[in-house]
Amino acid sequence: MSSPDPQVRAARNQSTSPAGPSARGPVVAVTGAASGVGALLTARLAASAEVRRVVAIDERRGECEAAQWHVLDVRDPAIADRLRGADVVVHLALDLDLETDAAARTAYNVRGTQTVLTAAAAAGVHRVVLCTSAMVYGALPDNELPLSEDAELRATAEATGVGDLLEIERLARRAPRAHPGLNVTVVRPAILIGGTDTALTRYFESPRLLVVAGSRPAWQFCHVEDLCGALEYAVLEKVDGELAVGCEGWLEQEEVEELSGIRRMELPSAVALGAAARLHRIGLTPSPAGDLAYTMYPWVVSGSRLHDAGWRPKYTNEEVLAELLEEVSGRHTVAGRRLGRKDATAAGAAGATVALLGAAAVVRRARKARRRI
Repeated sequence: MSSPDPQVRAARNQSTSPAGPSARGPVVAVTGAASGVGALLTARLAASAEVRRVVAIDERRGECEAAQWHVLDVRDPAIADRLRGADVVVHLALDLDLETDAAARTAYNVRGTQTVLTAAAAAGVHRVVLCTSAMVYGALPDNELPLSEDAELRATAEATGVGDLLEIERLARRAPRAHPGLNVTVVRPAILIGGTDTALTRYFESPRLLVVAGSRPAWQFCHVEDLCGALEYAVLEKVDGELAVGCEGWLEQEEVEELSGIRRMELPSAVALGAAARLHRIGLTPSPAGDLAYTMYPWVVSGSRLHDAGWRPKYTNEEVLAELLEEVSGRHTVAGRRLGRKDATAAGAAGATVALLGAAAVVRRARKARRRI
């Protein structure tokens, strides 16, 4: 039997919780409240006795009836009027979809964050909580295990959406200087699992787990419910600053292979990165070669600030990996590209190695086809 959808679990928790809206506590506005993490957090805060009221903002109305809904684009300056009376804003309206045009994605993510920060300051909001990713630390062979929250952000813009997240981090650091009195908290989750679709979750949809020769992967996950718990801590001002969140510890590649039952495929770095770059360049895969770095080198975080504040994850890496494998069961991906049933059968028979090493042949065929046009 498959595990319940995270939003279903949140609804169950809400319906059985004795907590209800409080006459005291902050008024919290959540952007991106109709789906994903935003929907889960909205339901959680609406059920909390420590939150007075929840203002939900999205381009469509969501399912949480206890929230006060406003339907608009977060890039609309009119959002300032919707934020008046709020004490805290949690900005979760981000587009990190692999299939979205990169320029359109950046325009939405960066402009949206700029608008929300400016509008929050104009509306008298005293705290904004932003959510990026632990990917901003970068995946590098000399990273410490684990990284502290204060570690330098050494990522580059070569992986999907990471350039946007780095710009959001820069906006977060500048905002208190531009808007005195505005407190900005940034939450950076590890690999987010629970109804998500990213290059890193698609890694586990492949017939073989790609391992680049000479690399040292270390896998750390973050369940969406644990992320919501960390965001709630930030909302209630139990912790602030730059926060990393994830399961305790990490899994080595060998442990991941044993737990998943998926065998590895080991390739030289030049072959793996070259194939990934060519496939992405001609538009056959949504993931740029930069995404591979996050499967090659460690970017594990300690989460010490949340721990010092009393927060603890409810899920282990092993439990979250098991849930991820259940979620992706039946999906088939090679080099980040989702395959149909017919293609998946062929890929399974030939093996992912053949699929990757065949990238050059795919490129040649595509070039020949273009020349014939």
